Amino acid sequence: MDQQTGEWTFLTNHARVLMAIAREPSARIRDLAAICRITERTAQKIISDLEGAGCLSRTRDGRRTTFILHLEGGLRHPAEAHVPVRRLVELLKLS
Repeated sequence: MDQQTGEWTFLTNHARVLMAIAREPSARIRDLAAICRITERTAQKIISDLEGAGCLSRTRDGRRTTFILHLEGGLRHPAEAHVPVRRLVELLKLS
């Protein structure tokens, strides 16, 4: 359920954050949160989840963080575990 509207959505916040990072790997967490219409705290938690799942890592260059996507891992749900994250990103990548 979408907590703001009380309705369900096709994409989770995790998918939205992943796609935002795919589009702009050097985006600040503040910017990712704004793009995904979530709080910065929620964005940080999602990024930690994705990092823990092996979907991404971070590199630091001074004060900037750049995210590196690791797209060969499978999706988390057992029904789609055989599908690499790369396929989701390719499917949803909007210009």
